Amino acid sequence: MQIFEKDGHKIYNGDALEILSNQIEDNSIDLIFVDPPYNIGKNFNGRKDKWETDKKYLDWSYFWIELLIKKLKSTGSLYIMTSTQFMPYYDIYLQDKINILSRIVWYYDSSGVQAKKYYGSMYEPILFCVKDKNNYTFNAENILVEAKTGSKRKLIDYRKNPPQLYNTEKIPGNVWEFPRVRYRMPEYEKHPTQKPIALLERIIKASSNEGDIILDPFSGTFTTSYVAKTLNRKSIGIEIDEDYTKIGLRRLSVLEKYNGEKLEKEIRTFETKKIIEQQTLTLFEPDGTQLYKTNQENINK
Repeated sequence: MQIFEKDGHKIYNGDALEILSNQIEDNSIDLIFVDPPYNIGKNFNGRKDKWETDKKYLDWSYFWIELLIKKLKSTGSLYIMTSTQFMPYYDIYLQDKINILSRIVWYYDSSGVQAKKYYGSMYEPILFCVKDKNNYTFNAENILVEAKTGSKRKLIDYRKNPPQLYNTEKIPGNVWEFPRVRYRMPEYEKHPTQKPIALLERIIKASSNEGDIILDPFSGTFTTSYVAKTLNRKSIGIEIDEDYTKIGLRRLSVLEKYNGEKLEKEIRTFETKKIIEQQTLTLFEPDGTQLYKTNQENINK
């Protein structure tokens, strides 16, 4: 296990269950976002996301769920994800341990290959839970979205006296539409299940305040910690894979180098082509005859 820390943001490189058991204090966390392996066969840098049996996956999940509930403050919130096929088990398991306030559907479109003989999955489920349903953070004013009835249709609510236009903003419902992170998007990192910044922004704005501590025990690309930093929260991120940990160290500006390696974002194939095009200048005679090609850096000199 390795620990890195800077400006209120802590990164652990190691096994989440061990770190949760031995490194994180009970009743110390304001908000937990957990996006664990889904047990559907994804390849995480050589680690296969597939347990020997579904029961072993659920037993593993129940173990860290119990740990996370202990780490949460009495006023804290827990957002928990998993695959559509395993979420019912999580839901039932959690019902007598914590208060489930919302069952959220994160919906996204997909231009990729979909199922041919059944209805393909176009969403991922999220449970929003709190320890004390009478005392928890929910900053509704920070996550308002457009209310189309009021803002577009200009309908009048005649139930009110006097009648008035419907509100133009509202708290989001439990179906959230955010695009998945794609290869050409600026926020893309090399990870098979990266979650979008916009998704974490809504969760962190709603369920925490500035200075609060946010925990993500399966950090991946450390989007949770990254968003926490941009919103002036503190964060704890745990990740078992060293390469993914290096992404976190870079995104949070914890280290510039790791074991002598400069931490830089990987250049994508289309960016390489663009760089080459920008660096090469071709000069022509007025009649169209090519004189020579040169590197842009040489011209700038």
